Amino acid sequence: MTLSTAIGVDMTRFASAGHLVSWATLCPRNDESAGKRRSTRVRPGAPWFKPLLIQCAWSATRAKGTYLQSQYLRLRARRDPKKAIVAVAASMLTAIYHMLKNGTKYLDLGANHFVRDRVRAANQLLRKLSHLGYEVSQIRDRETA
Repeated sequence: MTLSTAIGVDMTRFASAGHLVSWATLCPRNDESAGKRRSTRVRPGAPWFKPLLIQCAWSATRAKGTYLQSQYLRLRARRDPKKAIVAVAASMLTAIYHMLKNGTKYLDLGANHFVRDRVRAANQLLRKLSHLGYEVSQIRDRETA
């Protein structure tokens, strides 16, 4: 309810979901000069809108077996937890944009959305090794053996 009062229900004023995320100041800056990346901190936003989105993202990551939780866990392993939660909030706002613009319902992709197929990943790595000049023999999977 609070989000709809802030952004409204008419999404024609935003050209894309990225514009809405940028308006909400949830996208990192692109401060680069001479090939050096300096700052990627997010800009300060509205004093009540951005914290509300971040709080919603924290609660969404605590729901077991959801896409947002798996996205948070995947990003937290590589980055700071606070950066990961901002990315989850941006994903939530993108979903809200599409739901309001197209009138669609939210469809959770599930916790296994980011899990790669083990067989496909192993075959890809075997192909890379053979292209590098190593002789590769098939290795049996412990689970199927």
